[in-house]
Amino acid sequence: MKLVLAVIQDADAAGLIRALSENAFEVTKLASTGGFLREGNTTLMIGVGDERLGELKRIVAQACRSRTRLVTPGMPVGEQAETLVNEPVEVPVGGAVMFVLGVDEFVRV
Repeated sequence: MKLVLAVIQDADAAGLIRALSENAFEVTKLASTGGFLREGNTTLMIGVGDERLGELKRIVAQACRSRTRLVTPGMPVGEQAETLVNEPVEVPVGGAVMFVLGVDEFVRV
């Protein structure tokens, strides 16, 4: 048994949750913030058996495609807040970060 923490963009959350539900995955949604653009994102907690982990990864990959977006002028770039962008810059957004954790015990009460 695994616990998957999938961090995705808010824009992808509804479609991914729908796809997971249609494929009989149980999902818990948590609101979260972080990342390069400091925008809202969603963290999904998904319990999955080892035999369905590959299927889960495929569904997440299909629903959470990477894309690009223009960053507004004057927004800090990277970790150095003193470096400011003078012209719009196209940056990659979207996709998913998945943490797969082993579960010793699962109890439903």
